[in-house]
Amino acid sequence: MNQHDSVSEHDVVDILTRDHREMEALLEQIKSAPDAEQRRDLTDTLIAEVVRHAVAEEMHLYPVMEKRIPGGEEESEHDKKEHDEIVQVMKQLEDADAAEPAFMDRVHKLDELLRHHAKDEEDDQFPQLRQRISHEDLVELGRKVEKAKQLAPTRPHPSAPHSELFHKTVGPGVGMVDRLRDKLSGRMTG
Repeated sequence: MNQHDSVSEHDVVDILTRDHREMEALLEQIKSAPDAEQRRDLTDTLIAEVVRHAVAEEMHLYPVMEKRIPGGEEESEHDKKEHDEIVQVMKQLEDADAAEPAFMDRVHKLDELLRHHAKDEEDDQFPQLRQRISHEDLVELGRKVEKAKQLAPTRPHPSAPHSELFHKTVGPGVGMVDRLRDKLSGRMTG
């Protein structure tokens, strides 16, 4: 099955699970990067990916969970709190010197938070979504998530996606956005 031909048939669970694997792979690359410059670059890429993923979840996945999964509102609140913790660590990484030992301490903390969050979703929430929501609806949700991921950090001002997390991440005094935009526009044109 050619992945490009079947992209539209991937459901939201496939897409978000793939994101988790990509984040984990980036974390491994950061840990094994031979120099600070490479660590910094990979970390910026990871932050951009995490923000896009989390914003898309908050915009499209969580409202569906809240309506369709028993206890979905509590699950959604719990996930948002975890996103907040993840954002705090990413903010600490933003201006940290990648050559300092503290940088890798924060990377390890981020790794721990992301893996915990992914495990919660994959072990519990994703199976419930598949059980309770039709394949067609999950595919449609997947399309919305992909679209939100494309928009997320490149629209930091009034036209930004309606997501609390997005506004927290790109709020006053956060230098993350410009770096994210550079990273994403570089990747899109490269």
